[in-house]
Amino acid sequence: MSLLERRFELAASGATVKTEVIGGVTTFLTMAYILFVQPAVLSACGMDAGAVLTATCLATALATVLMALLANYPIAVAPAMGHNFFFAFTVVLGMKVPWTVALGAVAIAGTIFVATAGIGLRERLITAIPRSLKHAIAAGIGLLIAAIGLQWAGLIVASPGTLVMLGDLHSPPVLLALAGLTLTSTLMARRVPGALLWGILAATAAGLPFGLVQYHGLTARPPSLAPTLLRLDVVGALTPGMMAVVFVFFLLALFDSVGTLVAVGEQARLTQEGVLPRARGALLADAIGTVAGAALGTSTVTAYIESGAGVAAGARTGLASLVTAALFLGALFFYPLVQMIGGGLSTGHATLYPVIAPALILVGTMMIGGLRHVAWEDPTESIPAFLTMIMMPLAVSITEGIAFGLLAFVVLKLATGRRREVHPLIYVFAALFVARYLFVR
Repeated sequence: MSLLERRFELAASGATVKTEVIGGVTTFLTMAYILFVQPAVLSACGMDAGAVLTATCLATALATVLMALLANYPIAVAPAMGHNFFFAFTVVLGMKVPWTVALGAVAIAGTIFVATAGIGLRERLITAIPRSLKHAIAAGIGLLIAAIGLQWAGLIVASPGTLVMLGDLHSPPVLLALAGLTLTSTLMARRVPGALLWGILAATAAGLPFGLVQYHGLTARPPSLAPTLLRLDVVGALTPGMMAVVFVFFLLALFDSVGTLVAVGEQARLTQEGVLPRARGALLADAIGTVAGAALGTSTVTAYIESGAGVAAGARTGLASLVTAALFLGALFFYPLVQMIGGGLSTGHATLYPVIAPALILVGTMMIGGLRHVAWEDPTESIPAFLTMIMMPLAVSITEGIAFGLLAFVVLKLATGRRREVHPLIYVFAALFVARYLFVR
C-alpha cells in the first residue's frame, strides 16, 4: 500500500490516485474564474491587482491543503464570491473604510471563527437565523453580484431620473458581454464542467481581434506581494462602527462553509447518519485560511460549492484537494493572462469588464435558487426575506440587507403575537442593529 493510499484512505473511500487527480483538476477548472474576478473586484477599491492575485493563489493553496490534511475532504477553499463584493463595494467604497481596515475586519472574523470552535456559538447561530432569511441572504448577495455584473457589462447604466436604465446594445463591449453571456449560459445548460472558465476564455479570444482585450502575454514571474502583505489594520477594525462589518463577515463565512460542506459532503457520501465527520477540521481550514488570506491581502476564503464538480468526476478524498492546491500555485505564473482577461476597458463614461461580467451575472443566478424554500404565504417570513434580498442590490450593502431583514422579522413576529418563534440571539442582533442606526454614523 502506497503512502498516498494510507494517508488519504483511498481504498476505503473507493478512490484511486487517477480519479483523485481527475477530480482535483476538474474542481480547479470550475473555480479558476476567481483568478480573474478577485483582482478585478479588489482593485476596484484601490488594492494592487497583482498582489491580490498572488495573495489569492497562496491563500487558496494553503486553505485547500489544510482541508486535505485536517479533514481529508475533496473540497477546495478560496476567496468567496459575495464576500469579496461586500468587502470592496459595501465596506471600502460604500462606507469609506480603508481597505487595510477591511482586511483587519476579515482577520478578526476569522479569528472569532477559530476561537468559537469549542463553545458551540457557530452551531447556535446557524439555529438562530430563520430559515427564510438564510435563503434570502444568499439570494440578495446573488442579486448584488448580478447587478454589478450587468453594470460591468454595460447592460445597465446610471440614469438620474430612474437610477438605472438599459445601456447601449450597439456598443462593442456590450455586444461582447452579451455574446459571452449567451455562450456561457449555453455551456451551463449543457452541464459542461468549467462553463464559467470556458466562457471567459472564449470571450477573451473573441475580444482580441477587435481591440476589446489587450494582449499582455501569457506567463511571467509572480507579481510582488509587497503592496498588500501584512497591511491589515486590526486596531482600526476594533471600533464600534466596524462591529456590524465583522459580524457580517463572520456570518457569511459560517453560512457558506456549513452549507457547502453539507452539500458536497452528501454528494460525496461522506455523511454518516446525517452527520459530517471531521467537520470541525474542515471549518478550521476555512478559518485559518481566512486569517492567513487577510494577512496576505485578500478577502474571506471559504469552501467552494464548485468542488461538487470534482466529486462528480470521482474525487473522494483530500488528495484531490492537494491537486487543486498545486494548480492554484501554478497559476501564480500566469498574471499577464489575468491582466488581459480582468483588465477594464474605458469607454469615456465608465470602465467596463465585458469578459468577466457574464460570469458575475450567472453566479448571481445560481445563488437565488434557495428562494423556493421561503414561506411566501406567511407575511412574517416573506416580508423580511424580501427586504433582505432587495436592500442588498439597491443599497449596495449586504449589511443593510441583513439588518432590515432581521429587524422586520422581529417587529412582525412581535406584532402578531409570535414572539416565541424568535430565537433570543435574534433579539440581541436586532438591538445591535438598532443601536448602530441610532448612534453610529
